Amino acid sequence: MKKITEKKERALGTKLFIKADRCNSPKCAMIRHPQRPGAHGAKHHSVSEYGTQLQEKQKLQIIYGLTNKQTSNLFKHKKTKEAIVAKLEKRLDRTVFLLGIAKSPRIARQLVSHGHILVNKRKVTIPSREIKVGDTIEIREESRKNKTFEDLENQLKQSAPPAWLKNDKDIFKGEMTAEPQIDLKSSPFDIDLVGEFYARQ
Repeated sequence: MKKITEKKERALGTKLFIKADRCNSPKCAMIRHPQRPGAHGAKHHSVSEYGTQLQEKQKLQIIYGLTNKQTSNLFKHKKTKEAIVAKLEKRLDRTVFLLGIAKSPRIARQLVSHGHILVNKRKVTIPSREIKVGDTIEIREESRKNKTFEDLENQLKQSAPPAWLKNDKDIFKGEMTAEPQIDLKSSPFDIDLVGEFYARQ
């Protein structure tokens, strides 16, 4: 998947936490430059129905780090909207982010891919690995001295995982204790519009 920049957040008009801490600070691109990128970014732009659907699809892909093929496969099977989002929330990289181990979804994917994360005591390098109830997630012992984790203790103290995840901050270990509880209304993307985009295919 090609590199995503903060300019994409401005184009989509939504915070997507591409740059970790910056998105929660005054340096956030959406705060400093809320208008769309480009010379005419401040002007109102009308977007077609297809364009709106495409934008929502792009939001979903950026948040979960999906390729076009992966996103298309999600909507091929007749699943409910809640089931689709629940499947995405159970990805290992997403779980690592939600537990507070990584500051952004992008960093979480890198941590998994580079072999820093254990699932049930075994190293997993596939970000899309689906986590199940009862699975434990922790940082590999050999990786804990890595500079990436130097502020992990404070980072975990500030984290607030969702109800289906338990975070034992004293031993840097998390667990999935229940199935994800999905609230589509609070989602940063419109899953209905994404579904409509793929219904055109």
